Amino acid sequence: MTEPIRYGVIGTGMMGFEHIRNVALLPDARVTAIADPHGPSQELGRKTAGHELLVFEDYRDLLGCGEVDAVVVSTPNFTHAAVLDDVFETDLHVLVEKPLCTTLEDCRHVEMRAASHAGVVWVGMEYRYMPPVGAMVEEVRAGVAGRLQRMAIREYRFPFLPKVGDWNRFNRNTGGTLVEKCCHFFDLMNWIIDAKPVRVYASGGQDVNHLDERYEGEVPDILDNAFVIVDYEDGVRAMLDLCMFAEAARNEQEITVVGDRGLVECLIPRGDIATGVRANRSWEARHIEVDAEILEAGFHYGATYYEHRAFLDAVRGEAPVEVDARAGTRAVAVGVAAHRSIDEARPVELSELGF
Repeated sequence: MTEPIRYGVIGTGMMGFEHIRNVALLPDARVTAIADPHGPSQELGRKTAGHELLVFEDYRDLLGCGEVDAVVVSTPNFTHAAVLDDVFETDLHVLVEKPLCTTLEDCRHVEMRAASHAGVVWVGMEYRYMPPVGAMVEEVRAGVAGRLQRMAIREYRFPFLPKVGDWNRFNRNTGGTLVEKCCHFFDLMNWIIDAKPVRVYASGGQDVNHLDERYEGEVPDILDNAFVIVDYEDGVRAMLDLCMFAEAARNEQEITVVGDRGLVECLIPRGDIATGVRANRSWEARHIEVDAEILEAGFHYGATYYEHRAFLDAVRGEAPVEVDARAGTRAVAVGVAAHRSIDEARPVELSELGF
């Protein structure tokens, strides 16, 4: 019988909590250690695990404890680069939460070090692993829509949640909303379209959320809505429509891929995908079932569970790394270009950023 992979979770706030709950559903994995300097988060991690494990304040002690085979890095965005530098001094496998880093300089540094790291380096892009998204991509890959022409993602949702120390209220800590939140969506665009992004046009602002909040006298500066258009080198266009003061929307995410023969749509959290064919104007929808226990283990429609299944396959050498540091960097690059486009009121070529 294969020995379980021993996980260490670095950062046991909201996403660390989700990772611990999902690893608990895997028969071939076990969380054996956690690290977090914040007492309440540390206690949340301990209670969520529900069994005896090592608990550290300093993640470097976890890295050197000898009781883990792989680590999840779910610390605040701006800490990822430093934590990964220490991980790269070991041979541990690592799954780092999105975004890979908050700056392209840090992303490139991580990408360089990841290339020679002995362990698996995986970027946590959970949205790829939502079962309805996976079913949609299967239809697209099967040619249901024909030759791809355009892709649209709409996310209408609630504002950013509070985090320890309110770090997520400021661009300097998050990389900006279009990096922090939306790298998920830019990764989906890059993955599904499977071509190089070359140009970004964006318009956005902070118009409703967090305007009455003050942190040591400072007003948050995170965007709460945006339109982003991405041109790809093969002529495909993609658009993100983000609004973070739209809790009343029927679906939090609606993803549509359109080709010259038809389209494929995905609705989350409804869990449906639909296909439409131009030739006869037919339309067919089906629901993608997800086990209730898996749905209840997180906030990403079961995605974190399936992400860990794929990660473990790569750790055991049974499958390739599906979301590597290069993919993480490219998703951040689109977000960085979108912020520059908004700030400077112009289209931004990805070549300006070295892509």
